[in-house]
Amino acid sequence: MLADNDKAPARKHLIVSAQYVGFDESIVLAVPKGRILKELRPLLDRVGLVPSAEFDDENSRDLRFATNLPGVEIIRVRSFDVPTFVAFGAAHLGVSGNDVLMEFDYPEVYSPLDLGIGRCRISVAEQVDFSKTDDPSRWSHVRVATKYPELTRKHFAARGVQAECIKLNGAMELAPSLGLCDRIVDLVSSGATLKANGLVEVEHIADITSRLIVNRTALKTRSEEISYWVEKFREACSAS
Repeated sequence: MLADNDKAPARKHLIVSAQYVGFDESIVLAVPKGRILKELRPLLDRVGLVPSAEFDDENSRDLRFATNLPGVEIIRVRSFDVPTFVAFGAAHLGVSGNDVLMEFDYPEVYSPLDLGIGRCRISVAEQVDFSKTDDPSRWSHVRVATKYPELTRKHFAARGVQAECIKLNGAMELAPSLGLCDRIVDLVSSGATLKANGLVEVEHIADITSRLIVNRTALKTRSEEISYWVEKFREACSAS
């Protein structure tokens, strides 16, 4: 951890590091579009990372943004793509929900910090009427609609249940009523969408928050810079 009197000199050094320490690329932070970004935005301010004006312009189609720091850029991508950009080195740092991290389970991605934002849960749900006679403890085979097939299979395999997963990218709540499956696995926040579509949670899989993630190779080759930003986000979370 940096001492208080070391922070200013360290920042100055790190800002110019891409220019003077032999790095050809700026540090790239990948952030997700949508709900998590709204919660992340104040955290970026506390970290001292201010994106260009286009970042907050809802009409802008830009995906790559300069910041107030010459050696740092931000890219805005789909939440499911953040770990992929980080795993393959296109971004050095990222912000991702642990639901997506569990789904892809990239060994190249290190998750050093829970940011405490984007809180929700991932659950199994089914139609209310069906749940009145259904007993999850007696499941041996399930057909499930989900955008998390790997996570779902692992969860049910740990229970000794065979899961047939139907991959959907949205509108999961329609699947049971249209006969596509009996159950879904999806993110749940308030539960209002489930209720509106006649569904109820019957099994909790995991609590979800958003994490700061790091490319493992970058952590080794650009250790000082990456560690600096991890610590800055840690301090910002502690102050919130």
